[in-house]
Parts: sequence; C-alpha cells; structure tokens
Amino acid sequence: QSIERNPYSMTNPLVLFSHDGGVDDYLSVMLLLTMDHLQTLGIVVTPADCYIKPAVSATRKILELMGRSDIVVAESTVRGLNPFPRIFRRASFNIDNFPILNERETIKTPLAAETGQMFMVRVLREAPEPVTILETGPLTTLAAALDLAPDIEPKIKELVWMGGALNVHGNVSTIIEAGHDGSMEWNVYWDPPAAARVWQTSIPIILCPLDITNNVPVTPAFVQGLGRQRRHPLSDLAGQCYALVTHQDYFFWDVLTTAYLGRPDLFSLRKWETAIVVEGRSQGRTKVQVGGRKVKALDTVDTEKFYAYILQQWAR
Repeated sequence: QSIERNPYSMTNPLVLFSHDGGVDDYLSVMLLLTMDHLQTLGIVVTPADCYIKPAVSATRKILELMGRSDIVVAESTVRGLNPFPRIFRRASFNIDNFPILNERETIKTPLAAETGQMFMVRVLREAPEPVTILETGPLTTLAAALDLAPDIEPKIKELVWMGGALNVHGNVSTIIEAGHDGSMEWNVYWDPPAAARVWQTSIPIILCPLDITNNVPVTPAFVQGLGRQRRHPLSDLAGQCYALVTHQDYFFWDVLTTAYLGRPDLFSLRKWETAIVVEGRSQGRTKVQVGGRKVKALDTVDTEKFYAYILQQWAR
C-alpha cells in the first residue's frame, strides 16, 4: 500500500458539513468555523448520536456564538438500522442547555425549511464548483441525497469522513450491542447499507478511521490547556463539552477529521482497497479487501502539532 503526504495549500474550497450531534461533532463545528480559508455552505444534522431537536438547536447556538448566523442549519429526517445508545445521545440536551449558549434570547441562525437531505441536494446543485463534504456522522443523509438526486454526484469534490476501522478493533461494544464480532465502527454500524451506497459511487473518499484516532486521545494536559485559555469563549465551551466525557476513554474522532481540512500538512495518507459489510456478525465493518473500493485513509499525524493547532484555533 502506498503512502503519500499532502502539501499545505491555502485554497478557498467550498465545504458542506454534515454531523450527527455527538459531543465531538459540536467541537468540529467550532473548529471548522475558525478556518478562514474555507467557505462553509451549510450544516446538516443527522439524528444518529443525538436527539435531533436539541442537536439542531445547539448547532444553531454555536453558530450564533461565533458570529456566523449567516450559515443555514438543516435537520435530516433519515433513520439508521442500529441506534446509538441513549446514554450517548442525551449529551445533546446537556450541550444545548450550556449557559454560554443561552445568553441570547433569540437565535437568528436560520433553520432550513426543507429536510437535511433535500437541503444537501439544493446546496450541491446551486454550488458554483464541486464541494467537499465533511461528514462526522453516518453516511445516511448523503446516501439519501444521492438517491433523491443522482445528478449531484459530480458536484461532490471529495468526501472527508470520520468512519471505519480498517486494521484495528471496532468501537461498538459487544456488551452494549450483542450479536456481532466487534469489528465495526459506530458511524458505519448505524447504517451499513448507506455506507455501501456511497461506496458504489465514484466520489473520492478520504477516511479518518479508528486506526489513526486511537493514537490521538483527549489528554488531561490538553484539557488543562483549554482551562488556561479560560477567557476565550471557544476554549470555555470546548472544556465544558469535554467535561461531559472525561469519565471514559475519549479520542479526537471528529475533531481530527475536521483538522485535516485546516492542516493537511500534519497528516500522511495511505491508499486502501475496501468493502463495507452490510449483514451478519460483521455488519458495519469496513474491510480491507483486494480489488475493493479504493479510498485514502489518514494514516499518521504529527500529534504535538495537532494539539497545538487545536488550542490555537480555540483561543478566540
């Protein structure tokens, strides 16, 4: 398998962000919107690792906090096969109720009138050039959009996705979800057929799999670094988010994926041939398979520079 390193390029690409309302999804919103060289066309929220109403509300409030009420938020109405545990999803209520997000009486950030999947279709059709889709949740909304409007596929420049476990164990616990072999990652497991649908396209795919995120934990030193930036609203908000999950092993899943758009020079990529397992005890596995769908995966990252970059971006 070949390895390559991306040069740092200060282009001005168009990005459509899609997330599923987990704790690190909101942190990814906060990171993405500090990237001045990107143009964010909208944000879609998928009802996967969240309860959708507070997740959409929290997303809109974060945009308001960051002075980006020009960005439209859309609520997807898709459903997956394997729901996230309620204990994961209820964090969306906690974050929506953070005092720092409720200092304003009204929220001006617009909510799209159409569903998230139709919003995705419209944004891609209206975009003046191909768009990068940043996805930090399951691929169900994208798959639904492609089924609704196959003509949007050429309008997608690339898909940058937090998903999959190529050569490491998955993160779907056999204790929480019985009946499988533990090889799958949550964003694939929520809806394996949707991932398989996207795998059938010719869209260039860049994965951020567990293989790399397992090496980038949220450390006490990093959280303490956020605390020393306590006069900065984004650092305060990030610290509150991480406080919800300090009782467990937590990694920079979505934030690492998002950081690739801002600092691709910190990463090396590796090419793989892959397949999505859609049924059986390995349902939701992203399998390395000779002759399978060609993708690129984030392979290594300069961890020290990554941590420094995140702290720098949130010191605002």
